[in-house]
Order: sequence, then C-alpha cells, then structure tokens
Amino acid sequence: MRVVVRKAGNLKRFLPINESWWAKFDLLRIMVRRDLDARYKGSVMGNLWPLLNQLSQLLIYTYVFSIVLKVKLALKGLPTNENLTFGLWLFAGLLPWIAFTSGLTQSAASVVGQPNLVKKVVFPLALLPLVPVLSTFIESSFGLMALIVLVAVISHTLHPTLALLPLIWLPQLLFTAGLGYFAAGFTVFLRDIPQTLGVIINIWFYLTPLVYPASVIPQQWRGWVFWLNPMAAIAEVYRDLVLVGDFKHWGEWGVAFLIALVVFWSGLSCYRRLRPAFADVL
Repeated sequence: MRVVVRKAGNLKRFLPINESWWAKFDLLRIMVRRDLDARYKGSVMGNLWPLLNQLSQLLIYTYVFSIVLKVKLALKGLPTNENLTFGLWLFAGLLPWIAFTSGLTQSAASVVGQPNLVKKVVFPLALLPLVPVLSTFIESSFGLMALIVLVAVISHTLHPTLALLPLIWLPQLLFTAGLGYFAAGFTVFLRDIPQTLGVIINIWFYLTPLVYPASVIPQQWRGWVFWLNPMAAIAEVYRDLVLVGDFKHWGEWGVAFLIALVVFWSGLSCYRRLRPAFADVL
C-alpha cells in the first residue's frame, strides 16, 4: 500500500498545478500513508487484512444468497457454475460498496478524532475527511486486483474495458468524499451522526442491488433505483467493466457522476461554513 501512495507523488511532473496545491497534496499523501501504516501496525497479516475481510463477506453473502436462497444469474463469458459466477458478480459489486461505507463511516470521526490538528490555525482541515476515504479506496484496490486475476484465470480473458475503470473511480471518490464532508462537519456538533450513519447504511445496502440482481426489482421501480442511487449505478458499471467487458450503463453512470459532483461541492461548502467553529466546540 505504501508503494501505491508513494507513486502518487510522482504525478507532480505531469500536472500543471501551483505549489500551494502540491504542498497540500504531499501532506495528504503523507497522512494517507501514515493512516494505512497505523491501521495494521504490529499485526502478523499486516495489509492483507482488508483483502481477508472482503473475502469473508464474499463467502458469507455467496452462501446465504446463492446456496440458501438460490439466487440465479448468468453472465456472458463466465462458466455455468452458478455459485462461482454469483460469487464473482457479488464480489464486483461489494468492492465499491465496502470502500464507500468504510470511507464514509471513518470520515465521520476524522475531525473529532484530531482535536490537536483542528486547533492549529495553519493546518488545512479540508484534508482530514479525505484521509479515510482514500485509505479505504486503496485497500479496496487489492480486492479489485484479486478479482481481475480470478476473472482472467476463469474466463481466459482480460477485458480491455479495465482501462475505463478510472471513469467509475472518480464519481465513487467524489460521492464518498462529499458525504464524508457532511458527516465530519456535523459530527463535531452532533455526536449521534456515526450511529445514525450505521442505521442508514444498513437500509441503503438492501435498497442497492448488490446481493441480488437488479432484474428482481419491479420494473416500475428499477429506473428510480438506478437514477437516484449512485451506488447502484457504480456497482453495475464495475460489473460491466470487470466481468462482462462491456459498458451498458452509460446513462446511469452520467447521472451518478453529476450527483457525485453536486454532493461533493455541497459537502465541501457545508464543511467550510462549519469549520470556523470546530476549535471552539472541540
């Protein structure tokens, strides 16, 4: 993981951004690296724990929905072994969801957990909610690499659509960061926000076609689910690009991207308005 963060520092030579922004970027990169190092410091498995946690959820949901509840689906290019196909399909949808929920819930406590930094006048507080968002995204990338390898071995194909993955990473990160700014700002004044998020995320999970195919949603509601729930569109595009080698949800992706931009701008604006009072409350 440290290698991924270190490589990001090499972007400076390619992007025409002023020095003040690069200073903030370097600070953010250092904070993300320290956060990743601190999460599993002293553990035997180290940074393999995120992948193991993702795989454990995959096994549980595959057993419950594919074996117990007999949810069926078939995907072009993948074997007819329904349990294996369902597992790959499920994993492709769970990866962005795990990164989203983990980043959001951890960003809620990012300000209240750093009172010393908040009271420093010169510290750019806008970076604090971004640290857990980027850390969990980097952690999820290891599961994504494992999924790509599994699909390549099983289907004997490495889809060229994998090159389009950055198109879906951008709205995912913007949407997570925007909600993270809202959560981090309001948590300073209302400490019930993290617990409230846990309840909302549990409901949101089952309203998103992650463990069941979208085809089981009644036709009159299916469009609303995709157009109003960015995570539904993001999960489906992940599956398109990694499993099928196609991009069938351009419209849904476009709407998700617009929603992500609005949420990010609104969250950041709200956070900046609340920021002057952080030091007094903490």
